[in-house]
Amino acid sequence: MEAQRIDKWLWFARFCKSRSLAQTWIGDGLVWCNGERVVKASASLRPGDEIVFRQGRIWRRVAVVAMGERRGPAPEAATLYDLLPPPDPPPEEWP
Repeated sequence: MEAQRIDKWLWFARFCKSRSLAQTWIGDGLVWCNGERVVKASASLRPGDEIVFRQGRIWRRVAVVAMGERRGPAPEAATLYDLLPPPDPPPEEWP
């Protein structure tokens, strides 16, 4: 699989409890991919992309390593991404 919906990937990677929560984050403007705000939950995601999103009060920045096949246990989900240092400044200060 070379591309996947971003809402599905966030759910597979266990960053959110449901796809509908991922869709809410996107609708609220809390998700960026490769420096651009994601406006549709159906946006495609590929290995090598960089995602920045807000999870509660914390801004997370991750590099996509692989596409998910299912929502598995946390150790399996952790193989889908590499955690990067948080964005500085946070996205709310981006132009």
